[in-house]
Amino acid sequence: MIGVVRETYGQVDVLICTAGIIQVGQVSSMELEDFQQAMDIMYWGALYPILAVLPEMRERRAGRIAVVSSIGGKISVPRMLPYNGAKFAAIGLSEGLQAELSDDGITVTTIVPGLMRTGSYLNAYFSGDEEGRGALYRAFAPLSTLPILSVDAASAARMFVRAIKRGQAECIYPIQFSLVAKLHGLAPATTIRILGLAGDRLLPETGEGDMTVAGREIDRTIESTPWRMLTTLGRRAADRFREHPGPVSVPDPD
Repeated sequence: MIGVVRETYGQVDVLICTAGIIQVGQVSSMELEDFQQAMDIMYWGALYPILAVLPEMRERRAGRIAVVSSIGGKISVPRMLPYNGAKFAAIGLSEGLQAELSDDGITVTTIVPGLMRTGSYLNAYFSGDEEGRGALYRAFAPLSTLPILSVDAASAARMFVRAIKRGQAECIYPIQFSLVAKLHGLAPATTIRILGLAGDRLLPETGEGDMTVAGREIDRTIESTPWRMLTTLGRRAADRFREHPGPVSVPDPD
């Protein structure tokens, strides 16, 4: 990939690592492969291209790198353990790079989005038994859809691009998630206790089953008109950002 960019444009000036996967479920319904897949995409998937561009950036003493993590990389939220672990690793990588490259003319920005309205909930993977998966999807989808709880992804992207241009060390958006991250930094034990209580009381049990289903498959089984109204903005975002009905692989022309 980096080679193709070099052949087309001559050099890589900016690298933004943003690939991700969302896996939702209790740890009892997760397999080792779920954790490996999350790390492959969200940690190794950032490290490989970074290592590929560093030599030329160091030689020029110029370049910008951004690693897109998540608020889940600051605070480990219930029911998303593989995702959280990989996002924590991505933040550690990004912050370490900032320190290592500060004298090389290369700026590294850690991007920490809160809940983004992209439609990605349709492509999240839900694990557990059938009843647990459905209940968890019904709790998860509105968080990724409703205003106030989530923000427009295009508006967030503009904020993140400005942060990269300015060479900010970190950008957490929207502001309410920045406040939550600060609270966690000041009182981590209290924050974890609150999250544990919230997970036990507000989030459904997913059962012991290890069947994994994409959110869009569950969504197709919900015919309720109020549900469709509740997730209207999410479905519009999915169409806008080509998340609906799901990711498409383009075959190699060769």
